[in-house]
Amino acid sequence: MPKKQKILLRAYIVFVAMFAIAPASNAMHIMEGYLPAGYCVAWGVVCLPFLIAGFISLRNKVKENRRNMTLIAMSGAFIFVISSLKIPSVTGSCSHMTGTGLGAILFGPASVSVLGIIVLIFQAVLLAHGGLTTLGANTFSMAIAGPLISFGIYKLCCSMKVNRRAGVFLAAFMGDVFTYCVTSIQLALAYPSEAGGVAASAVKFLGVFAPTQLPLAVIEGILTVVIMIGLETYAKPELKSIGFLSREKEA
Repeated sequence: MPKKQKILLRAYIVFVAMFAIAPASNAMHIMEGYLPAGYCVAWGVVCLPFLIAGFISLRNKVKENRRNMTLIAMSGAFIFVISSLKIPSVTGSCSHMTGTGLGAILFGPASVSVLGIIVLIFQAVLLAHGGLTTLGANTFSMAIAGPLISFGIYKLCCSMKVNRRAGVFLAAFMGDVFTYCVTSIQLALAYPSEAGGVAASAVKFLGVFAPTQLPLAVIEGILTVVIMIGLETYAKPELKSIGFLSREKEA
């Protein structure tokens, strides 16, 4: 393993060791048993096509170049660490970053769906963060909907010749915000308000998370840019192997 790659890998190990293990709490992932059984099954079914496409995408990327495994593993570790840090909200709930924007930019949204569900399973089992019955709903919001927006925003910025790092920030920021918008809609569908129905309930859920989530989305955008700068410095061959630097002009 090249020296620069070893340095980057060690930095990730230290980062995970410092922050990955967080105390259990009622975080923004939909908790175990909170959704009716029908909704749990429905969201799981909706996720299946994306997960199959993601598995095929990851398999092809590894076949193309075994060295891609390093960046794939680091993207998964970034999601796990960032989304495990639960920040108390002034509204009495908790919020957290998602970390899926980085993987979506590097590998596309399909691949991130697989990384995301692996992270969510580990968090549900080891950290009591989310749940197994709500795995489908949490996967759709964090590992499918958010990455799709991040990927779309980044591609839009590239087509408009926006500075790459600004594009990375906007992609990560919007992916985080959209994840929580989708989660609020999921909760509203399951528990519509007596006065105003689903729309009124969605607004209430968005209001609960917005005061904490918007600043966290900004922080996630900045962290994603910092990680990308580190990758451009220490893992340039790996970025070229997945076509990232060859697609874009180097900053």
